[in-house]
Formats: sequence, C-alpha cells, structure tokens
Amino acid sequence: MDLQLPPRVTDRAFARLAEIAEMTGEAKALRVAVEGGGCSGFQYDIRLDDPAGEDLVLEKGGQKVLVDPVSLPFLQNAVIDFTEELIGARFVIENPNASSSCGCGTSFSI
Repeated sequence: MDLQLPPRVTDRAFARLAEIAEMTGEAKALRVAVEGGGCSGFQYDIRLDDPAGEDLVLEKGGQKVLVDPVSLPFLQNAVIDFTEELIGARFVIENPNASSSCGCGTSFSI
C-alpha cells in the first residue's frame, strides 16, 4: 500500500503566486479543489481565494496553497506546479491518483 501524503507544491508554483500578488497588490492564496464533472468524471477548480477553517494550508515564502478536506483524498501524493508552454501559462496538477485525464489537463478519472 502506498503511503498517502498531502500534495506537494513546487517552488515554481509558489514563485508564480508571488508574481501574481506583486502584480495585483493583493496576496491571495491559490485554491486547488476537485469537483464532479468534466469530460472524465472529475475536474480541478484552481482559483485565487481566501483560506477557510478546515483547509490544508501549504505555505512557503508567505505564499499559500489551499486544499479543502473533501478534495484532499483525490490529491494525495499529487504535485501542484506552474508551467509556461506555447499554449499558455497555467497551474497544473500531476496526480498519481488519476487513472486517465483529458487533453485539457483539468479533467480526470480515478
């Protein structure tokens, strides 16, 4: 049985959050949630938000990433990263729990 660990956030993702805070003048946390829907059964909801009472807070350099308790089991051992490609720049989730995902990268199945 694999050891279940909370998601990990890369330095690149924390750095991008710091850049967003500097550009907007407002330090918001990045919320990563899992919701039902999408073309594969589940989809990621990634947005700037404020912490709530029961959130897991992953923090580095004053920047925060939030995961709610319902989404946490779906994100065990996942890596939250930021990537810049020809198609655009975005936060991405590398999720070992997903058995398949769609091309958009925001929808997956377990």
